[in-house]
Amino acid sequence: MTDSVDAQDGSYAAARLRLLTEEAVSGPPRRAALAGLTDRWLASLAGAAADSAGADSGGWALLAVGGYGRGELSPRSDLDLVLLHDGAGPVAALADRIWYPVWDQGLALDHSVRTPAEAQKTAGEDLKVQLGLLDARHVAGDAAMTSALRSAVLADWRNQAPTRLPALHEMCQDRAERQGELSYLLEPDLKEARGGLRDATALRAVAASWLADAPREGLEQARTGLLDARDALHLVTGRATDRLALQEQDQVATALGVLDADTLLRQVYESARRIAYASDVTWREVARVLRARRNRPRRRGLLGLGRTPLPQSAPERVPLAEGVVEQEGEAVLALTARPERDAVLPLRAAAAAAQAGLPLSLHAVRRLAAAAAPLPVPWPPEARECLLALLGSGEATVPVWEALEAEGLVTRLLPDWERVRCRPQRNAVHRFTVDRHLVETAVQAASLTRRVGRPDLLLTAALLHDIGKGWPGDHSEAGEVIVRDVAARIGFGRADTDTLAVLVRHHLLLIDTATRRDLDDPETIRTVAAAVRDTATLELLAALTEADALATGPAAWSTWRASLLADLVDRVAGALDTGELPDSTDRDPTAEEERLAVEAARTRGPVLALHARTEPDAEGAEPAPALGVELLLAVPDRPGLVAQAAGVLALHRLTVRAADLTSFDPIGEGQVALLGWQVSAEYGALPETARLRADLARAFDGTLDIEARLAEREAAYPRRRGITAPPPRVTVAPGHTSHTATVLEVRAHDAPGLLHRIGLALAATGVTVRSARISTLGADAVDAFYVVGKDGGALPAARAAEVARQVEAALR
Repeated sequence: MTDSVDAQDGSYAAARLRLLTEEAVSGPPRRAALAGLTDRWLASLAGAAADSAGADSGGWALLAVGGYGRGELSPRSDLDLVLLHDGAGPVAALADRIWYPVWDQGLALDHSVRTPAEAQKTAGEDLKVQLGLLDARHVAGDAAMTSALRSAVLADWRNQAPTRLPALHEMCQDRAERQGELSYLLEPDLKEARGGLRDATALRAVAASWLADAPREGLEQARTGLLDARDALHLVTGRATDRLALQEQDQVATALGVLDADTLLRQVYESARRIAYASDVTWREVARVLRARRNRPRRRGLLGLGRTPLPQSAPERVPLAEGVVEQEGEAVLALTARPERDAVLPLRAAAAAAQAGLPLSLHAVRRLAAAAAPLPVPWPPEARECLLALLGSGEATVPVWEALEAEGLVTRLLPDWERVRCRPQRNAVHRFTVDRHLVETAVQAASLTRRVGRPDLLLTAALLHDIGKGWPGDHSEAGEVIVRDVAARIGFGRADTDTLAVLVRHHLLLIDTATRRDLDDPETIRTVAAAVRDTATLELLAALTEADALATGPAAWSTWRASLLADLVDRVAGALDTGELPDSTDRDPTAEEERLAVEAARTRGPVLALHARTEPDAEGAEPAPALGVELLLAVPDRPGLVAQAAGVLALHRLTVRAADLTSFDPIGEGQVALLGWQVSAEYGALPETARLRADLARAFDGTLDIEARLAEREAAYPRRRGITAPPPRVTVAPGHTSHTATVLEVRAHDAPGLLHRIGLALAATGVTVRSARISTLGADAVDAFYVVGKDGGALPAARAAEVARQVEAALR
């Protein structure tokens, strides 16, 4: 390659052709060499044109802007040029002698001719022009004129940043809505789609404003990856295209030296995700800085001349969970958090952020990725509950999951995830890659959790139903094997693992049968019933089928398909034995429960015992801080007992994870209620036993106004609205569930004081809670209350339905 190129067009064309066909040069070196070659050619053209036109060498300058200005000249890129002039010379003749040779070469040209004042004014009026000039680079002519314009444009950009950056953000959002997400498209636009080269350029502009900067780690490599793919696309097609069409992907993959088209797409998707995530983080930081500027209090300076900022107080930090707080619209780690000793903290922070509808801060994610202790296998129960709370957060799950994904935390938690990460689905019905489809299925399943008795199994199956697509063979069969391993890893028992395996193995069974088989054929129903086994699994599989279809795309779900599925489910349910809950809730008390009950009967007051639950740390060196307590409470039975006891626990910021309520007469002097609670602190230390017992006694004798105390606490520490959860659902279990009581099943989003509110609602209907089974699965409460009427027996059907309606209305 020669070091200089004269004004002869043939010399430039030959040198350009050699550069583009030289296999030894590619990527950034080729783009830089092509830009340098073009610079020399244009400088030669401009010099000759100035001599011919008699232009003053100090009165004009030729600038490269946009991608050419950045030195990122792809084989078929436009040449973005600005000819500056001082208005005194023969600028029209000068321009013609530069533009026409470019056109004669068949090169696309985006050009303008302006004075520096006109260029600066146009940039102030047109955001796209201003963005192009931010990358202006001198090519020929008066270098001082170029330098002066660059300085003026940069100064204007920084001064106008409070108005220009929101406009740029809106432009990026509009483009994303039109072009879609690059990392999920089968034929992505490498430049215009979200996560593409336009977004990378926008991040450079944000950095130039000095207001915020993008997270740099991996960003340049991601941008380079997209530019390399575009170069190969230009060479393969011979066109200036940015859309990676299906028919060209194999050739582009070959040109880049990668295995196949799928490998190419995975690399492109990974680059796009890095840019998209960096964009999300950066725009949040821009919003935070601008918000702080608007809200900054100011005072008059000395003698009233000017204003000076008042001293700023530290940002408010509102607790979200143990080790996690909200600060300036993000979930961040508490000052006392110790990731190296708290293996559950990554999942707890993610769950708290998603449940509050907040992004997880970049600093928090990176600290967790760098320092968090590995989870033991199987996971402790808290880790599994946090994963479920994260998955059950609906749309808020996605940005938090993407934050974990960006720093490698998802693959660290679930190693099998690596095989489906960024994996394309060459099916026009699918909107997303395999991994995002799995997350989206969990998002859809979160809205269906009220339909099933085991929302934890539904959410887990949603996340893992296509996990086998990373392996050879039938993905349902491979997925069944994988899900057994994953379920055991995250701490599910054998029975639940078997159910998850059935759900993953048969996640296509219902929709395929409903749309392709004769439902009037008894053998069809028998086949499905044999595979599903019981109605509990059937309801889970039906909900998973709907969530999977909704996550796939509009073509996968319709009113017609929904009706066929419902018909099949009804027929299969009729063919299955429907007994699910035990016929009786009676059981013998333990020795400790009997001792507490006897004492409560004699003292006529509450008696309790607490047992701390701990987990060894990741290295097993010493016990970790207490995760919660098992609380046994014995108290003479009375109306409203559940509401009163639950209200006191809520006052002490204790979250009920599970509960068991029974009653018996230990000494023949009246019924004593036994409440076995599994509780954990929302955050901070567990309450003192003496204070808890005193407040329970006051609640039961009527001297503690629980409602007023709860209202005061909420007023002092207002909770953010958080995610929009599905509405609560209260149903009456089938009559065979219990012969001596009516069973009300309550499914709702778990929240502080929920059990207290349920107890109040039940008390308001006049029924008596004979026993209860309370469980919290992730962010969902699934509770069963055995209630009786004034006669001590089960409620009539109409009365039971009315009680269920009243309780549901109260909870809504």
